[in-house]
Amino acid sequence: MPAEPSAAPFHDWNQRVDAECYRPNAERGSLRHISWNLGPTLAAWLADADPITHARFVADSAAAIAQAYHHAILPLASAADRRTEIAWGIRDFEIRFGRRPAGLWLPETAVDLATLREAAEQGIAFTILAPWQAAETGLDTRRLYRVDLGDGRTIVVAFYDAGLSSAVSFEPEATSDADRFGRERAAPRLRGGPSPLDAPLALIATDGELYGHHQQFRDLFLQRLVNPDPAASDRGFDIVTVGDAVAEALAAEGAEGPLPAVRIAERTSWSCHHGVARWSAECPDAEDGRWKGPLRAALERLAGGIDAITDRTMAGVPGDVDPAVARDDYAHVVIGAVSAAEWAAERWPAADDAARRLALELLEAQRWRLAMFASDGWFWDDPIRPETRQILRAAARAVRIVDGVAGTQLERRLVADLAGLSSPSRRLDGGGIYRMALADVGQPPPV
Repeated sequence: MPAEPSAAPFHDWNQRVDAECYRPNAERGSLRHISWNLGPTLAAWLADADPITHARFVADSAAAIAQAYHHAILPLASAADRRTEIAWGIRDFEIRFGRRPAGLWLPETAVDLATLREAAEQGIAFTILAPWQAAETGLDTRRLYRVDLGDGRTIVVAFYDAGLSSAVSFEPEATSDADRFGRERAAPRLRGGPSPLDAPLALIATDGELYGHHQQFRDLFLQRLVNPDPAASDRGFDIVTVGDAVAEALAAEGAEGPLPAVRIAERTSWSCHHGVARWSAECPDAEDGRWKGPLRAALERLAGGIDAITDRTMAGVPGDVDPAVARDDYAHVVIGAVSAAEWAAERWPAADDAARRLALELLEAQRWRLAMFASDGWFWDDPIRPETRQILRAAARAVRIVDGVAGTQLERRLVADLAGLSSPSRRLDGGGIYRMALADVGQPPPV
């Protein structure tokens, strides 16, 4: 992590958000009462930088759900990348929290049927979406739904309450008093169920960083809302986790009939009014988003080159190992569950040390090639920002490994492709931003 002056007095934004949000919420015990996901890359940083807070997350993880590993927009990913991202996220969850996840948070809740099919194929029972991601209008978010995925598969979807979620996220006055919020905002949404057999559900979905970072003292609001004074009078509702609500609904299906069916609106998300255009095109949500399409095209072209070289080179490693299968399983090395040498010896027992090292280098390139599609690189209005520079550093890591192993010149092609975009504020092209990203961490410029 380079030093980020805007995060002062902390070294970088990870440290600052940890101090303002992750640590206080973990210390207050709120995690055990709510559903949450901790992104695997953030979790790895937290385990190293603040192990006490990480240990509290692990201890209070009964209601945690998994997340795709690198926070990539899955409907924009290839089928192979989608599979790997979900597989790595599930495996990290299993190793970190010691159990299989029932639910999966889709980054930015970006969804399509292919993503839901892959999640269900890998054993995920439910996910959470925004109400406008249903194809039907007039949806009652106070109940759970099933999405038919074909081939006899389904997945449960909990649609969050847009009004309550928006109030918590964007109305500081609404969350200045947790008791009043419960009495005046939450309780009215829970009066009467969708049917006589249903207990109504009001799901509030927010960014975790809201509680103490985006809004000061909201860690206290959250603590009071989900863990009220036991001596206080009954508020008329209980705090439950999404996983518990889903499990209860599934257990009751036989007696009360199946969950209602719903169709999803394809390629939609919770944070882009234009589907998933924010991460791929000139989305009107950005004042000037002309750089977004060329950036994705440049990285997708790089990914194709890295994949072709990986497949061709790994074919020469003795042993019949599919590179795609090896990449999915490489999660064990990335997470630290096994050493790279032990893992490679098990996968390629007939190969010598040099061949195994070659395979490991290519898989490490694949790790960073996946990381370069993290969604925040496209989220904001200008590629000069730290988020875009971060994904460009991931791209540099991947391409330099491959060029070093295979003697190719993919980095030169990447820099040329990046010249097709520019910063709206600085008028610096993508090649210049790439060089700036490398200079941030003391890496040499491209040749």
